[in-house]
This record gives sequence, C-alpha cells and structure tokens, in this order.
Amino acid sequence: MPLTGDLAIDEETLRAVFTDCSDVIFHSFETAGFTSALCVYCVGLCDTERLERQVLAPVQEIGLESAQVPLSSVKTVETSKQAAEAILEGEALLLLEGSNVATTYPLYKAANRSTEEPLAESTVRGARDGFTESLTMNLSLVRKRLKTPALKFRTRTVGESSNTSIALAYVEGIIDASLVKEVEQRLDRLRVRDILESQYIEEDIIDQRFSPFPQMIATERPDVVASNLMEGRFAILVDGTPFTLVAPVTLFSMLQSPEDYYQYVFMSVFLRWLRYVFYVLSLLLPSAYVAITTYHQEMIPTVLLLSIARAREEIPFPALVEALIMEIAFEALREAGVRLPKQVGSAVSIVGALIIGQAATTAGIVSAPMIIIVAITGIASFMIPRYSASISTRLLRFPIMLLAGTLGLIGVMLGIILIVIHLSSLRSFGAPYLSPVAPTNAKGLKDLWWRPAPWNKPR
Repeated sequence: MPLTGDLAIDEETLRAVFTDCSDVIFHSFETAGFTSALCVYCVGLCDTERLERQVLAPVQEIGLESAQVPLSSVKTVETSKQAAEAILEGEALLLLEGSNVATTYPLYKAANRSTEEPLAESTVRGARDGFTESLTMNLSLVRKRLKTPALKFRTRTVGESSNTSIALAYVEGIIDASLVKEVEQRLDRLRVRDILESQYIEEDIIDQRFSPFPQMIATERPDVVASNLMEGRFAILVDGTPFTLVAPVTLFSMLQSPEDYYQYVFMSVFLRWLRYVFYVLSLLLPSAYVAITTYHQEMIPTVLLLSIARAREEIPFPALVEALIMEIAFEALREAGVRLPKQVGSAVSIVGALIIGQAATTAGIVSAPMIIIVAITGIASFMIPRYSASISTRLLRFPIMLLAGTLGLIGVMLGIILIVIHLSSLRSFGAPYLSPVAPTNAKGLKDLWWRPAPWNKPR
C-alpha cells in the first residue's frame, strides 16, 4: 500500500501499509485504564530499551500521561502517511482504541560512528573531526564552528521511496538571497525515487550535467563547509552520507586546499602555485611528449633527442600507442588499489606499477622515457586536492593524446582551445567557472595568486 493519501489512522490501515515488513513490530497491550492500545515501531531504528522503559511500562502501570518523554518531543499525527513516515524515521507510534489520532515518540536509536578525520581529506594541520552519516550530528558540527544566528538551516524531505532528509545551509547577510531562492527552486524540482548519496542530488541540480568538470565540491570536513559558508556559498547536507555538497565553485577553488590557511603564508603560496603547475602537467604532459617526439623532434636538444632515440630504438609501437598503454595500465592499477582492502591496496598498486614498468621496459614494449612521463603525470594528478577535479583531467587526457598523436602540437592547442571555450561557458549556479580570471575580478584575484590573511578573505 503506498504512503500517500489522507486515510485515517487505524490498525488495519497500518498493517496494510507495512505488509511483509518483518522489521516493523505491532505490539498490542492494555493501558492502566483498561483501554486497548497499539504500539508500532521499526526494529533497528527505534531504541526498544528506551521504548519499554519510558513509554510502554509507565503507560501500562500508571497511564498515558506517565510516559517519561519530554512533551516538547511528542507529536500527534492524523493520517496514515504521517504515521508511516514517523515510524520509518525511527519514532514509536502509540494508537489508542477508538482514536483516529496517534502519538509519536522520537526514540531514535543512536547507531552513528564517531567523528573521525576523513581519510580522503587528511591535513597535516587542522581539525581532526569529519562528517558522519547522521544529519543531526553534521548540522551540529557546522553550528559548532559558526555560532551565529545568521547561520540558517532549511530542512526538507526528498526521494519518493527513501524519504531522505536534507538540509540547505547558508549564512544570511553574506550569501546572495537570489542564490538561495534558485537553489530551493532546483531542490523543489527534484524527482528522484531514492537518494542514497549526495551525488544523486548533485547530478540533478547542477547547471550542465554532461560536463566533465565538477560544479559542486563534495567534502567530509566541517571546517571546509564553514569556510565556504562565510564566503557566500551554500551547502547541502544529506542524511545517510558524510559527503556534503558546496556551491557555487570555480576551477581555482577546486585547486585550493583547506590547509592553505593553516600554514605559514609563504609556504601556502608556494604549494598553491606548485598545484597550479602540476595540474597543467597532469592534463598535458603525455600529450606534449607524444606530439614533440612524433612531429616536432627539432624542439628537443640534440643530446636528449639521441637519448630518447636510443631508448625507443627497439620499441615496436609509436609514441601514441605507448602512452595509451601505460596510461590505461596506470588507471587500472589506481582503481585496483582503491577497490582492494586498505592493508594490501597501496602495496599492490606500488608493486604492480614497479613490476609492470620494469617488465614492459625489459620486454621492449614501452620505453623508459614514457615510464617517467606517466609516473610524473600520476604524481601530478595526486596533488589535486579534490578527487572530483582530478577525474576531469584523467578523462580529458585521452582525447588530447589522440589529438596530439594525429595533429601534433596543433592538436594539443586545439584541445586546449576547446577546453577553454567549454570552461568559459560553464556556470556553477550562475557563477562563471573561470572566475575571478574571466570575467576579471581584481578583489578575487588576491586569493588566486596569493593567500590573503584569514580576516581579509574576499567574498
């Protein structure tokens, strides 16, 4: 039976709704006043010990008014839909005989893990707590850092089957009011059956779904969310996942780490520039090598050219095929390292890379310079702070290599031009993706080339 309609609450209706749901318990008993009552709850979501101690025992011995639950937490529901949603949220529902109104008690079972440091966003210096799968706890972690009434949370339920609770967070007075309205309109248009992770929402509300570049930041760090909220962005927290979505974003915000503001200013600026350089290398280095060694050998110094020629003397494949073989093998090793257990994942990926690289060079399938190029490219991709940002470079690397192998440096420049055109037209909730470079924003450029003081960050 669907959870829709305005049917009155009774035992028959509730049993029809939860047919074949063995985890939903129907417990009939008599109150102290000899009135028949029905308690309905979901095992695993409702704390049965508290239910027995604070509700069932007092009601059976003394009366309904003796339930040891704060009155501010007790709610009444009038329809079967409201009753079913309350039960599936972990509340205990109490229905008296002859009554069409039920009482719900929020006796949620706490089954949350501790706020551990996110493994994918670890920092040398900074906070060590991270979001969990509990929306309530995640909201408190943000509120802990921004103790101001200007911090607003607007909660709603989305997902036709999952009924997932989400919260829109922003700081009033800093964020543009029109941006908040636009986000709420996009959330209202969501038509998703179930939401098990924040990615379900991200794909449905971004500006361009088929762009390889991420248009929202997914983070597990409360300090990152708090910092972005104070810069005029919004965050979407989803119950059941530790990954919080932050927008609007730019290409350059994807290349900035939260640790930039936790270290000495000169070291932060050095690492930030190093990140920019290696981001370009991770995208273009294999393509540039293929193009130069295939079509533009005159650009290579004579001594280096002779060294590369000796290394490639017995290689049966052109440079393009070499690069494709090694890049695909590297991506396979990276994915294998992620999927394997933590205890062996890193060891397998490192040993596999060494063995495959050495064996491929010895067998004369790929040259040693190509191994070096692919290794530098892999290290460069690891320097990108956001995993979603590194995915775009990994995807675009292959078509640019194909252009380099067919057209040389002209093909590389063609690929760069196409990417720049796409980035120039890309928007993240209306914000230009190349901002503050295009369109130019002199105030924002300060945080692009240099790390401003925390009290002087641009908004």
